[in-house]
Amino acid sequence: MDLVIRDARVVDGTGAPSYRADVGITDGRVAEIRREGDGPRPTGARTVDADGLALSPGFVDMHAHSDLALLRDPDHSAKAAQGITLEVLGQDGLSYAPADDRTLAEVRRSISGWNGDGSDIDFDWRTVGEYLDRLDRNFDGRGIAVNAAYLIPQGTVRMLAVGWDDRPATAAELTRMKELVDQGMAEGAVGMSSGLTYTPGMYANDAELTELCRVVAGHGGYYCPHHRSYGAGALAAYEEMVQLTRNAGCALHLAHATMNFGVNKGRAPDLLALLDDALASGADISLDTYPYTPGCTTLVAMLPSWAGEGGPESVLTRLADDATAERIRHHLEVVGSDGCHGVPIEWDTIEISGVGAPGLAGHVGRTVAESARLRGEAPWVTARRLLVEDRLGTTILQHVGHEENVRQIMRHRVHTGGSDGILQGEKPHPRAYGTFPQYLGRYVRELGILSLEECVAHLTSRPAARLRLPDRGRVHEGYRADLVLFDPATVAAGSTFDEPRTLPVGIPHVLIDGRFVIEDGRRTTHLAGRAVRGTGRRAPA
Repeated sequence: MDLVIRDARVVDGTGAPSYRADVGITDGRVAEIRREGDGPRPTGARTVDADGLALSPGFVDMHAHSDLALLRDPDHSAKAAQGITLEVLGQDGLSYAPADDRTLAEVRRSISGWNGDGSDIDFDWRTVGEYLDRLDRNFDGRGIAVNAAYLIPQGTVRMLAVGWDDRPATAAELTRMKELVDQGMAEGAVGMSSGLTYTPGMYANDAELTELCRVVAGHGGYYCPHHRSYGAGALAAYEEMVQLTRNAGCALHLAHATMNFGVNKGRAPDLLALLDDALASGADISLDTYPYTPGCTTLVAMLPSWAGEGGPESVLTRLADDATAERIRHHLEVVGSDGCHGVPIEWDTIEISGVGAPGLAGHVGRTVAESARLRGEAPWVTARRLLVEDRLGTTILQHVGHEENVRQIMRHRVHTGGSDGILQGEKPHPRAYGTFPQYLGRYVRELGILSLEECVAHLTSRPAARLRLPDRGRVHEGYRADLVLFDPATVAAGSTFDEPRTLPVGIPHVLIDGRFVIEDGRRTTHLAGRAVRGTGRRAPA
């Protein structure tokens, strides 16, 4: 063998009881698993003593925002150190392929708060296939830090075909969008995402989304919506996505599934009952969550959808006009904008986590309400100033979640893990650096919400099945050696809201294709990650 991991507690990803074994690796795959007492032990060119450690498949981050981070950062310890060996990019309906020159400039501007403005990136791709190829040949052909799969972003597709207008697509525009989705799936995307509280994707009606989902289903992919409300209309929004995908014959994966805001306190059972009924009648549904209560997005995302029509420059023009800005304030504070999930905004729940303009750094770590009090002005005045002076680049944490909802949803049988990790900003959400060890440390060891075997299945084999990856997600002979060695007694997220960029503890080794990307707790120089492409094949009629 190239490598033998000796005396590990194998948590194989299936949910079955763990067992003690030696695991041999050759040519990037698990070549032999020899349980304790089952004959001669494998030998190898190198041996790692794993006594006291659990060996599991590599973790799959089903909701990642590393679309540019993987291209600019060969280290990427934020994810690699957590044991993540595969990230799913292209989330929330907004990413960088497919695109043309106009759309690329618009999307770079609109999600600079998620990924930076991209001024350090050579955007030498336009199609999904070219983006995936770029991942593979990045850093002089050495690849990327961890593996990556890609979802076609429906909002970007709408930008290309329709623009930023709040109106139904014409027949010709819908045909163009279907062609773009078909091409992206054929080139290796695993599905399609939407951000239905983000412009311009939110302007699509159900008929349009259904037609696009039919194309995705034809390739065996799945639809991953950030649906229309996590607040006042949350349950109806979930039901809309379930019905839409059933009409389209498409698998559904619910992004960062939760029930937020005061109106949804204690309502997780309502969501789970909806999902159970759909699953019992044959629906193909999964979901992901992060194990924290606050959310994270951009401040501009809170605005009503009509304020976003026309794109970023139109938003700034509206904010500069006093009468229009007052109308925006009224929708935010009194009506409850669709950008804020139909709930009137509470400025003391909106914490500034990052800014693009250095002169605004003093706001970071404070809520909008706190910053307003220090300035002696109304919260909307402060928020408007931030939006304008930061050119819409401000990121926020939104403290509107409920712990009991988080715990109940993570126990569901179709649950998977996703960090929704935004790596930009001075004080990003700690989930970007801590989601997977937080599951293992807090929710398994400390709280007992899940057993170790159950939790590992949630983070490995379940997402691999959703992605239709036949040789990942389990510790099994013949499977790829994407593996994590961690100490169940000490594994924990180091990141906190005060120190969000602290790496986890208790994860000494991480391997991708049998190569150490984390060894003895330190990042190696290996770039073992590659683009993981969908099959690109149409499902049988």
